[in-house]
Amino acid sequence: MSAVDQQFQLPVIFDLAATFLFGITGALAAVRRGYDYVGVLGLTFATALGGGLIRDGIFLQNGPPFVVTSHRGYLPTVLVASIVGARLGHHVERFRPVFLTLDALGMSAYGVVGVQASLNAGLDAIPAAVVGVINATGGGLLRDVLTRQEPLMFKPGQYYVMPSLFGCGLLAFLLLFFELPRVLAGVIAMASTFVLRMIAVLFDLRSGPVASRGAVSNESDERTMEN
Repeated sequence: MSAVDQQFQLPVIFDLAATFLFGITGALAAVRRGYDYVGVLGLTFATALGGGLIRDGIFLQNGPPFVVTSHRGYLPTVLVASIVGARLGHHVERFRPVFLTLDALGMSAYGVVGVQASLNAGLDAIPAAVVGVINATGGGLLRDVLTRQEPLMFKPGQYYVMPSLFGCGLLAFLLLFFELPRVLAGVIAMASTFVLRMIAVLFDLRSGPVASRGAVSNESDERTMEN
């Protein structure tokens, strides 16, 4: 892979803004569950940085996670997000369109970072794309698991994971097969993910269940009778 010698780097302000926004969603979930300040802080941390921790701790294992080695200020950002979410969470809904737009930007960026880190670690295109999606969406998955809820990413709803999967796959393809410079490929992948996510938001495009509700209900009834 000769054309990937220039690493894609998020601007510090943008990176921390994405971390802050992801953290806010965790703080709001904790407040709704009635957690105390320790619980709010813990869930904010897991939501904001969980995707990167899963990437570094499980898939790449290239030493200490970025959270403890980076000097970008992730931990103070998580602390601020937890306080803002706990104290001002009821105001967030007023800015929902802005929040969704910035959330889409953050998801797009973290997918790109995850793919490129995976390629640096020697992963092939498909595994790198999968790790990129996990980097982008893993925080939300951890949030739902820790609060004992069915993960939103597994349920029918507005398209969220699919735009990330498309963008991450596109990035791996551009780097490995077209050998584009990393910055150019990263911008293209981010733009593609962002546009697809915003189309889903603006037109409320949603996925549906594989089986109809009636079929699922009948299957459940049959299992109950067998038991």
